[in-house]
Amino acid sequence: MKRLFPSRPGAKLAGVAALVLLTAFAAGCATLEQKERELTFRVVKSDAGWYSGLPAQVQDLYLPVSSAPDAPRINAWWWPDDDPGAPVTYYLHGARWNLTGHLRRIEQLRGFGFSVLAIDYRGFGKSDGELPSEATVYEDARAGWEWLVARQPDPARRFIYGHSLGGAVAIDLAARLAGSGVQARGLIVESTFTTLADIAAEMTFRWLPTDLILTQKFDSIAKIRKVAMPVLVVHGVDDRFVPARFSEALYAAAPTPKKLLLIENGSHNNSMWTGNGAYRQALIDLFGHDAVPQPGARIARAGREGSLLP
Repeated sequence: MKRLFPSRPGAKLAGVAALVLLTAFAAGCATLEQKERELTFRVVKSDAGWYSGLPAQVQDLYLPVSSAPDAPRINAWWWPDDDPGAPVTYYLHGARWNLTGHLRRIEQLRGFGFSVLAIDYRGFGKSDGELPSEATVYEDARAGWEWLVARQPDPARRFIYGHSLGGAVAIDLAARLAGSGVQARGLIVESTFTTLADIAAEMTFRWLPTDLILTQKFDSIAKIRKVAMPVLVVHGVDDRFVPARFSEALYAAAPTPKKLLLIENGSHNNSMWTGNGAYRQALIDLFGHDAVPQPGARIARAGREGSLLP
């Protein structure tokens, strides 16, 4: 996600907090929650300005969020690696931009050797619905995960990835899977935060009782303690929107095995690009060489097996 809330650094959440307080008194809880959701997700349904189309290998999917005949559908992209045995990353994006604004980061995960499944929550892009909520994005994430599990039944080949607000969605999914045995090789969260209330307090007035005001909790600090898989936490040191100390707190709370990667000169959106080599090495250090193919390994293996020959 680009930004959680409006763009001026000193006033991003000041407007949110003020609006929350005013609407709470003036219009009641229903309007309060709607305004809060609008400001939290900041949905742009149209394509990102820099998007020029899907790569030819990407499959455009529509997945129902339940088994009900009239269930809403979410739009998803499935981008399989050339190697059918490649590990798979489940990509959960943050606020504002739909999938078209995330193609660059998805391409980078592909470059690491992963197949990628990415979803748009309800209200984003071509998915059904108008305004997401914390509850609906969690439901949508579970629906996409069920599709992925059917496609890749080996838990050792599955990863969960979340960026910014999507990190909170990814942590929720990983925590829910904890009671079901081994469900994934690992969890990767980037540029994310502890709770929505914490980041609201950080970017506005510390005296505001944001934990009581906000209805959308995204309480990742509590949930990450329940995660039963290795956790890689990544953050750009120069992130101006979500301070890196939030990822440090998440790392401290996460169970082992875990790894924290702070990217020098990394911003909220470019850490995977800026710290490409360190990012890849962190994946290998935590998850192993078998989970993260080395550059050129696919070509060398294919050459040995003759699969690139006519």
